[in-house]
Amino acid sequence: MVRLNIDMIARGTSGYTKKKREESMNQYLRRLTHLYLENRSIDEVGDDLSLCRNLIVLYLYDNRLPAVPHLLQNPNLTHLYLQNNQIQRIENLIGLNKLTKLYFGGNSITVVEGLEKLENLQELHIENQKLQRGEKLLFDPRSIVAISLTLQVLNVSANYLTSIIDLECLKGLTQFFAADNYLSDFQELAHCLNSWRNLSRLDLLGNPLCHKSKYRDRIIVLCNNLELLDGKEITPLSRSFIKNWQASKDKKRLSDYKKRNVFSETAVRTNDGDLPPISYQRHQSVPGFMMPALPRTKFQEILARSNSQPVSRTRLKSEENQMAYTPSEQFNFNSRQVGTPASATHDVQIDA
Repeated sequence: MVRLNIDMIARGTSGYTKKKREESMNQYLRRLTHLYLENRSIDEVGDDLSLCRNLIVLYLYDNRLPAVPHLLQNPNLTHLYLQNNQIQRIENLIGLNKLTKLYFGGNSITVVEGLEKLENLQELHIENQKLQRGEKLLFDPRSIVAISLTLQVLNVSANYLTSIIDLECLKGLTQFFAADNYLSDFQELAHCLNSWRNLSRLDLLGNPLCHKSKYRDRIIVLCNNLELLDGKEITPLSRSFIKNWQASKDKKRLSDYKKRNVFSETAVRTNDGDLPPISYQRHQSVPGFMMPALPRTKFQEILARSNSQPVSRTRLKSEENQMAYTPSEQFNFNSRQVGTPASATHDVQIDA
């Protein structure tokens, strides 16, 4: 175990802040503003750090700290570097109201929390967390809302993220780094970009949405102030070309839309005014099929065959000329048996 002590603190200063002969150790520690305590295998920060009342920048990265040290006695801190330790939770930041830059990359943090009192925080770096299988970095809404107006730089790269919609309220963002995650929803990204009006740098390399059609062009159209996208500069010429292409595409889409509307309105006016409406005559009763009666000659021939008696051809011919078909008056239209003669019997004379 390595515990931070006064001797380590005294050796953790730059050459510009060496101890003077006439000053005491407490006086010397009080006037320190920067401490370089990185890569010292420190796993515990004791009370000696509280003697550095004017400390502004503290480098504690690449150590073995299991938790955020208590820094309540260092209220002037503006920069805190805690990367590559063994920290699992963001805590002990109460009283650091002047903190502007906070570095937590390479730890084991699962939830972004405990930032409610950091009313001046401008940069938060929490990339590459060592998460368990199936875990992803989460965001406490209270902390995100608390820093929504002041935060300008956010780095959440390589944290197994599938969504960034919780970060939409960060309207002051100028730089956003979310490379090597699992972001695939471009509509969600567009929704966030519409809120991040001051964004000048965006890095999304290594996400599935980078492979979507016109990915780069669509982002440039959405972000008027973007200067760097995935590490590549956006030149004024390329922005102008993409903007003109998008404007031409939108103009054509609008023209096609208007043409469809004009055609639809013309069709409606033609149907309503220029031509009379189409109407169909409807039967008052359900129509039925009426089978015509057999010719009398055929009828009598069939009847004669059934009786096995010869029929006079001369008689049949004369009757056929008088009435070839049974008149329609003999049918009973009021009956459901349509096509049946009103009188079921006919007087048929057969010559012997």
